[in-house]
Amino acid sequence: MIRTIHFALPLTLALSVITSPVVAGGDPTVGKEKSTLCAGCHGADGNSANPQFPILAGQYPEYLIRALMDYKSGARNNPIMKGISTGLSPDDMRDLAAYFASQPSALSSPTTW
Repeated sequence: MIRTIHFALPLTLALSVITSPVVAGGDPTVGKEKSTLCAGCHGADGNSANPQFPILAGQYPEYLIRALMDYKSGARNNPIMKGISTGLSPDDMRDLAAYFASQPSALSSPTTW
C-alpha cells in the first residue's frame, strides 16, 4: 500500500505538469497590451455589453487559458475564436488570462443587481 502511494503521488504530479503545458501566471500589464483585438467583442476590460459575447472579466485564468487552448486545437468550435487563438502563443494566453482575470466583472457588481 505504501509503495503504491510513493509511486502514485509523484507520477500524478508529473503527469499533471506534463499534460498542462500552459498554466496561470501571466502578466496582466502585458495582457492588457495584447487585448486590443479581444476588446472588439468582449469589451476593453472584458465586460462585454453584447450578451452574444461572453464576459471575460473576473473569470478564473485557468478557465480562460483552457478555452483559448481548446479553440486553438479545435476542441471548441468557433471560427472567429479559432482564427484569433491560432496566432496566440502559450505566453500570450497566460498574459491575456491574467489581465481579464484581474478585471472586476460587471456581473458581480452589487450596483447591477
